[in-house]
Parts: sequence; C-alpha cells; structure tokens
Amino acid sequence: MSDEYPENKTPQIDGNQYKKLMSAGLTWLRTNQESVNALNVFPVPDGDTGTNMVLTLQAAYDEISNSSEKQVGALAEKLAHGALMGARGNSGVILSQIWRGFSKGIGDSKILDGKSLVEGLLQARDTAYKGVVRHVEGTILTVCKDMALAGEKALQESEDPYFILDKVTEAAQVSVDYTPELLDVLKEAGVVDAGGKGLLHIFEGMLRYIKDEPLDIEPVHVQPLSVIGKQEALNSIEPGQDYEVIVDFQPHKPLILEDFYQDLEEIGTSIQVGEGDGIYRMHIHVPTEKRYEPIDYTMTIGTITKVHIENLMVQMDTSSAEREKEEPIKLISVSPEDVATVTISPGVGFSRIFASLGAAAIVEGGQTMNPSTQEILAAFEDLPTDQVIILPNNKNILMAAKSAAELSVKTVEVISTVTVPQGLAAMLRLIPGQELSQLAAEMRSAVNEIESGEITTAVRDVEIDGIDVKEGEIISLHNGKLIGSNKTLKEGCLTFLETVKANDFELITMFHGENISQEDAESMAEFIQEKYPDLVVELQYGGQPHYQFILSIE
Repeated sequence: MSDEYPENKTPQIDGNQYKKLMSAGLTWLRTNQESVNALNVFPVPDGDTGTNMVLTLQAAYDEISNSSEKQVGALAEKLAHGALMGARGNSGVILSQIWRGFSKGIGDSKILDGKSLVEGLLQARDTAYKGVVRHVEGTILTVCKDMALAGEKALQESEDPYFILDKVTEAAQVSVDYTPELLDVLKEAGVVDAGGKGLLHIFEGMLRYIKDEPLDIEPVHVQPLSVIGKQEALNSIEPGQDYEVIVDFQPHKPLILEDFYQDLEEIGTSIQVGEGDGIYRMHIHVPTEKRYEPIDYTMTIGTITKVHIENLMVQMDTSSAEREKEEPIKLISVSPEDVATVTISPGVGFSRIFASLGAAAIVEGGQTMNPSTQEILAAFEDLPTDQVIILPNNKNILMAAKSAAELSVKTVEVISTVTVPQGLAAMLRLIPGQELSQLAAEMRSAVNEIESGEITTAVRDVEIDGIDVKEGEIISLHNGKLIGSNKTLKEGCLTFLETVKANDFELITMFHGENISQEDAESMAEFIQEKYPDLVVELQYGGQPHYQFILSIE
C-alpha cells in the first residue's frame, strides 16, 4: 500500500475518520448484501446472513452517526452497544460480539493507532469465540481469528493503522476462500462461509474508502450457478422491479462479464450471474414493459436452455391484501405475580395460536426476518412483571433471545425452542400461577416430546449429506436437518412422516403457509389421513412465508 494517503485521510485515525471508515464498511456490506445472502448453504428460501449483518451494522452505526464525540474509544463503545441492541440472527449477534471485543481492546484511546487497532482485533477474536458455545471452524469465527493474527504480524512491520488494515483485509480474503476446506458442508455446497464473507466486505469497504474506490458498485464477478435463484423477500423488492427474470444459457463465445453487466444494467436491476458446467444463469429485476428484453438480449449472445419469469408485484399486492383482512391479535394481560411468556412467531396464524395459549407478547419473525435483540427486549421490558420466559422458536434467533435476557434487569429464562412446533409444545405447559423455575422446567421437558418438520421448495442445486437437491424440488427437513428432496409436495410430506416413523405417534398437525391455498392444504391433509388412518391429522393455518407446511407430530 502506498505511503501517500488520499485527501482528508491522515495516518492517524481520529473519531471523525473512524466514523467514515465504519460508514464505508456498512455501505460496502449493503452493496454486497444479496451476494452474501446467496451463500446460504441450505437450499431453503431464507438465506438472510447478509441482511442480518447489514441491519446489525446499521443499528451500530446509527449510534455514532450524529455523535460529536471525538475519542475513538468512546465511539467504539457506542457502536458496540448499537450492534448489541440491533443484532439479528446468529451472524448479527456474533458480529455484535466482534465489535464489543474491539471496543474493549481499544479502551479509552483518543485515536486508533496501529497498536490499539491490533489489540482491538485480538479482543474481538476472543470475545466472539467466548460468545459461541460450540466453536465451528470455517465460519466467521475463523475469519476473525485469522484477521487478528495478520494484525499482529503486520504490527511487527509497521504501526501505521492503514497498513495494518490492508494486511488484515488480505488475510480475511484468504481465510474466507479457505473456509470450504475446514467445513465439509461448505465444500459440498460449493460456497464459502456467508458470515466470514460479510465480515470481509466490511473491512473491504474501509479500504475502498481509503483508496477512494466506489462503494456503491459491486465488482463484476461470477458466482456458482447453484447460488443464483429465486430467493428475494417480498418486502425487499424496490418500486419498478415488477418482474423477476432468470435465464439459463450457453454463450456462443467466451463471455466478457464487464460488457454483459453493462448491457444488463440498461435493462434492469438486482443483476446476478452464475456459472457451472458451461451454463450461465442470469438473474435480473425489470419493469413490466421490459420483462422480455433480458430474454431477447440473451438470445443474441447464446442459446437459451431455461427461462423463469415471475410477477413480483402481484405477490406483494396479494400478501398485503391478505394481511389487511386479519383482525388484531388479542394477548392476555399479566399481573406482577405472573410469568410472562414472550414468543417469536413466523406468521399471523401462528401468532393467533400463541395468543390463544396465553402468550403475553409476540414478536414477528422467524425463517425469513430475524428480530433484533432490541425488538425482543422491548416486547417484555414494559410488562408489569419481573418474571419472563422467551421462546425463540428458531435456531437463528436463539442467540439474540439470550442477549435480550442478559440485558434485562428482570429474571428471564430462555427455552431453547428451535422450531415453532417446539414453541407450541412449550406453551401448552403454561399454567397460571406456576413459579418461573417450575414452568421453565416443564417447558424444556415438552420440547423433547415433539418432532418437527418443514416442507419447502429448494432454491438451488446442491448436495448435502448425500442428498442430491435440484432447484424447484420439494425438500423435507426433520428438526432442521435435510432428509429428502422429491418431485412433489406429497412425496415431501411422506418423506418426513416415514423418517420419523409416524405410526409410532398419535397426532399430526399440519400448519400451512401463505404460499399454498386452503383447498390444496385440505387436499394434502386428506391424503395424509388416508396414508395414516390410525393417526389424528389436524390442519391449521400458520401463515408462514416460503414454507408450504410446518409439521408437528406427537
């Protein structure tokens, strides 16, 4: 890296410069948000690591953006607090721990010099590792560790913080690229770790700011074919992005990516390109009047093998209309002597069920949008009782729920429910007047008495645990583990029921999502009842996005 610094970037990082670096890191992470989301290993339509990290870092930066504080140490402390409160999902919580450790490492330093930067990175590593019960290498933890080691080594050459940032970012790139060698599931899926990639983008953004490189234009690159698919959340679609168009094609001659991207940018937005075995996949969002232009354009440069067009705005309008018809959900009132149960719900149907079972507070979220630590904390802090139980109902919300519990002055128990059926089973143990410890023990016992299933549509080709998944197939999950990929919804449901040996149980409850009609859901329930005549089969509306069915068997 050159000894010459761009204008307004001095060798010493003061409070003002620190804010600019963090803003640059956030901006570059947001620019690459969807590409990080696409690295989700499982072929489920809710890969949201990039989104969770962006929202976490945004909450962190909001704490310092308008601050007049000049000391870097004080700003770092504020940023760490904002990250903790805004943390979403496991990736967001780990990111908040990284900034918490970084803040501890630099202490009350007025400026960020080379020594304090490295100490911050070392403490960031230690704090992140301490915050995770079971360390898994090949994740964001490994990338953070390798960055800290690179910082120590760089400090031996120079105390210039910009030089160290450069070397640390180089190490992060190497570490991210190596994650598939440490984690078999990444190698099988043909991707690198999403959390590590997100952390890399943050530091890349800082470097890009230092070097006066643009922060709002994603570099032209090709991703694995399997990670380009239909995975946008409806609430993230921008105005004018009326249609999603995906085209698979074989180019007539070697593809010049820069020219390809430039031509596509004149047609639409949200452009992604994947490649595998000589086949390219182009993904783009376009206004209605341009919905066929990507196809016509692709035909001029190659042979089209597959086309997918989806009207995104119709989905949004339908979802909005259905939501407007829903009546308010009524929660129970709690007294100072009661134990208040707070539960996370992925859909309006589930929310109504949780409310009927006695939930004192319900936080929206689940497979697609993970609530923040602050949102979970706010749900119960004003309740007139100091005894609280939290049911996260999703493995990616568990860490945020525990953070909320630690931040509260109340006595809070987090029950490790990682599926919605587990949360419902726990709620069935709720009896007014029980002591907190007794109720928590009863709920934990209930979690082990339920089997949970999820049925959804695969968004990419991948092979996991010996199961060959093709995009568009129906995949089945048992307690979060992929167990099968089939051509039809009936086969997907049967795969789950056969895996859990349904005949050994008494009751199957099928919660259908917003992406399957009541008529089709009833038809599926009748089919299951015919296959398992000795079991009681119940059908209820869950309202969850993306997942046709969430199944509970007991």
